[in-house]
Amino acid sequence: MLRLLTTWLLNALALLVLPYVIPSVQVESFRSALFAALVLGFINTLIRPLLVILTLPVTLLTLGLFIFVINGLLFWFVGSFVRGFVVGGFWSGVFGAIVYSIVSWLLASLVLGRRTERS
Repeated sequence: MLRLLTTWLLNALALLVLPYVIPSVQVESFRSALFAALVLGFINTLIRPLLVILTLPVTLLTLGLFIFVINGLLFWFVGSFVRGFVVGGFWSGVFGAIVYSIVSWLLASLVLGRRTERS
């Protein structure tokens, strides 16, 4: 449970970094970042797998590059209804999703480290 809360906070911090890298993505406050990270996690857990399965033929034809389109659209979609989190357009969503993944991965690897195997 603590790991889940830590991951949520790290994802919110990653969202706060985005406006410095991509000016067309704006995050108003830490509270907005927390809510946006929660919604992004929810959508990536429930909706994204369905979209990936439904678009599997296109994804195969594009050698997996269509996943970037799906991620960008979902990122842009979350920015359209979460107050205080603004994504300027489709390409901002695509690049924002890429930078968000990289920053959240870096933060998680620095703070949480590698999982240890338990026997």
